[in-house]
Amino acid sequence: MATWIQTPAGSEREPVVKQTVQELQALYADAPELGRVALEHVLPALQSELAARTEAVSIQSAGRIGIRQGKVSELTMIAPITEDGAKRLCGLLQMLGGDFRGAELVGTLHDMRFVFLENDTKLLFCTAYDGEWDAYIDDFVTKIPDYLDLLFSNCVGWPGIHSPQIKDWIVSHQIPASSWYVANPGLTVAETRRLERVGKALDDFLDKISE
Repeated sequence: MATWIQTPAGSEREPVVKQTVQELQALYADAPELGRVALEHVLPALQSELAARTEAVSIQSAGRIGIRQGKVSELTMIAPITEDGAKRLCGLLQMLGGDFRGAELVGTLHDMRFVFLENDTKLLFCTAYDGEWDAYIDDFVTKIPDYLDLLFSNCVGWPGIHSPQIKDWIVSHQIPASSWYVANPGLTVAETRRLERVGKALDDFLDKISE
C-alpha cells in the first residue's frame, strides 16, 4: 500500500503550508535550544519547499517488507553474529576491500553497507536495489547463492540461502526505514550505467572535434 503526502495546487497550498509549519513548530517547542534555533534558520527554506511542491510524493511498499521510492527500494537488517563470526566476516570484508564482483551478477544492486555494532556482536546490513523485495531475494538465490552463504553464515540462525525459511529469516531481522531520500528514484542500475556510457561517449566525441 502506498503512503501519499499530497500538497494541493494553487492557492489551496497556502493553508496546508501554514498548518505544516505550525505542526513543526509545535514539535520543536520543547526541543533543545540548538534544535529550536536551527528550525528558525531553515524555516524559510522549508516554507518555500512546501509552497513549491506541486506533485504528490509517494512512499511505496517494496513488497513483503521495506519501502520504495520510484524504482529504488531499501533493505535494512540487523542480525546477531555468531561467536567468532565477526572475526571471519571482518577478515572477508577487508580482503574484498569493497570489490563485490558477485554483486555485479545481480544487476539490480545499487549499494551495500556492512557495519559491526555492539562490540561486534551484531551486523547492520543495508542495501538499495531496483524493484520488488521478493524478486531481489530470488536474484540472490539464483545468481550468487554461495556469496550469500559465505557472508551471512556468520549470523545466528542463518538457514542457508536455499532454505525455504530464508525469506522469513530475513524479514525477522529487517527493519523498514522510517524515512528515506533517493536522489534519482527514477533510475535503475541499468539505466544509470547506460547514461554513464552515453555521457562518456559524448565527452569523447566533444574532445575529438575540439582538437
